[in-house]
Amino acid sequence: MNLQRVDEWRDDIRDRFLALRRDDPSRLGRRLNLSWSNWGFGLEDLETSADRLARAGLGYIELHGNHYGPDLGYRLDETREILARHGLAVSGVCGMFADDNDLSSNRAIHRQAAIEYIRREVAFTAAMGGTYLLVVPGSVGRPVAYDDAEFDRSVATLRLVADVFTEHGIKGAIEPIRSAEISLVRSVADAVEYIEAVGHPGIQHINGDVYHMQSEEANIPRAILEAGDRLVNLHMADSNRMGLGQGSLDLDTVIMALYLIGHNTDGRFVTPEPLGPGGAPYPAMNSRHDPAELDELVLGSIAYFREREEAVLAL
Repeated sequence: MNLQRVDEWRDDIRDRFLALRRDDPSRLGRRLNLSWSNWGFGLEDLETSADRLARAGLGYIELHGNHYGPDLGYRLDETREILARHGLAVSGVCGMFADDNDLSSNRAIHRQAAIEYIRREVAFTAAMGGTYLLVVPGSVGRPVAYDDAEFDRSVATLRLVADVFTEHGIKGAIEPIRSAEISLVRSVADAVEYIEAVGHPGIQHINGDVYHMQSEEANIPRAILEAGDRLVNLHMADSNRMGLGQGSLDLDTVIMALYLIGHNTDGRFVTPEPLGPGGAPYPAMNSRHDPAELDELVLGSIAYFREREEAVLAL
């Protein structure tokens, strides 16, 4: 019986991974950098979240980009102290883009809010020693387009503030989002088109998300290869947007693809962000969650990822 196409794709990546191990084994000596995106912990205080991540053996945290105004969000000194107590460094900041700070909005006041938000978050990311700021070209949770000029407005608006990324040495990482949640830039190919349209050295990278890739790409590991060196961070959840190991995601082949693109290096991260099934995930940001359930989610996901990583490397 002939193989399914998905099996052919999986076998191709496995063969390439085994060839890499045979021909250049030094590229497999370092493990992938694991982080965790904390905005899904909702209203939980940062001290509790940091303690949980440290207990899971993590060295990095992706911080919620919560500087929605000059008086809001994490304070530098306090945040540094909390993370230092738990041995955590900042991988990057998860930029949050909704209707009120939409780069593609047909209301100028909302585009201006997006510019000001990006300025605050880039400065904060740099001050915390982070590598990237995640940028979404439109409003997450609004899948219906305003009009046919969204892409052009988004590109022009981001270009106005792009210099702040190079000034602070922060990578602008464009995240494609599934079509159920956003009206533009839904795939790796869309992200590359958008990056090229912005045409700025500060906006050259991609933040992937395997949950969105599941809907918008033909094959997740092949999409990772397509993103290649542009991929600075990869958000992780299983196929049902639950913790890793709780669904049907082919995690082994995802890990192989990450090693093939050399993702196991400084400034590149794999960041679980399991938010649960459903549409727009923002309710998770504004809710109180059971700490015991969050403990299980984090500890289980990290243990499962490392288990599969070791299994892949032992092939």
